[in-house]
Amino acid sequence: MATKKSPAKKKVATKVVKKAPTKKAVKKVAAKKVASKKTVKKVVKPAAKKAVAKKPTKKPAAKKVSKKASTKPVAKSSKVDQYGLEKEDEFYGLYFAKSTNKGLVEVKPCTFSLMYWWKGLLGYPDMIEISKGSNTAMLQFESTFGGGDSGETELTEQDVLDIDHIIEVDEEEMLISLYSYVPIPVPEKLVGALSLSILNINPETRYGNLELCSTENEEGETEHFLRYRAATYLRGIKSGKVEAIESMVTNGSEFFGLALDAMCVNKSIKKWLLS
Repeated sequence: MATKKSPAKKKVATKVVKKAPTKKAVKKVAAKKVASKKTVKKVVKPAAKKAVAKKPTKKPAAKKVSKKASTKPVAKSSKVDQYGLEKEDEFYGLYFAKSTNKGLVEVKPCTFSLMYWWKGLLGYPDMIEISKGSNTAMLQFESTFGGGDSGETELTEQDVLDIDHIIEVDEEEMLISLYSYVPIPVPEKLVGALSLSILNINPETRYGNLELCSTENEEGETEHFLRYRAATYLRGIKSGKVEAIESMVTNGSEFFGLALDAMCVNKSIKKWLLS
């Protein structure tokens, strides 16, 4: 069983907070059936000619027609299961489902990997929302970020802030995406400085990237939020999907923490983050 790595100099203590899921459109893909056509050749035998009585003729020797076996090789397609997984895959041929108030819900391979990491390895209650058709899923939780324990960083252990996280699953693409947000809006007067800081830090962020995303609140006003985004493509990973998700979240927490610390060189940004 894989164990979760703790990022260097960044401590993230996770506390679980359930949030209302957002609705997501589900694309249904109809499986195409390819029917193989067999062509049947009919062999027509010519009618035998009647011999004339007056002039007997010699009958030619009958020629034997032998059928030659086809020498063309028949291509064998690789066998896949209902999810398109090949035989070597760790989840090949398996079907997962979970019980809900609406009955059994199918849990597809990427969603199951996320569920095993969250529920099986971390021991948290099942909070994963699965869409109708099971092609998408979402997990929302919150963590507390604390600064480093050395004098070399801008943030200290006493500098603590909350971070919101969303993990989204796209089964058709087999893509797992992590979004980590600072839950407080960015003041208008800091948007320019924060945008410049993002441009300077992103080239140094070896995994994922920082973004400044804008949205409208209930009053119709535009708000800006700082978020970190990373993604892991699970297609082609025959074994170790759970570990890939664990690595994404672990590395994401570390690099987002380093980016936040680097931003705090600007005292105005540090004051906003800790407000």
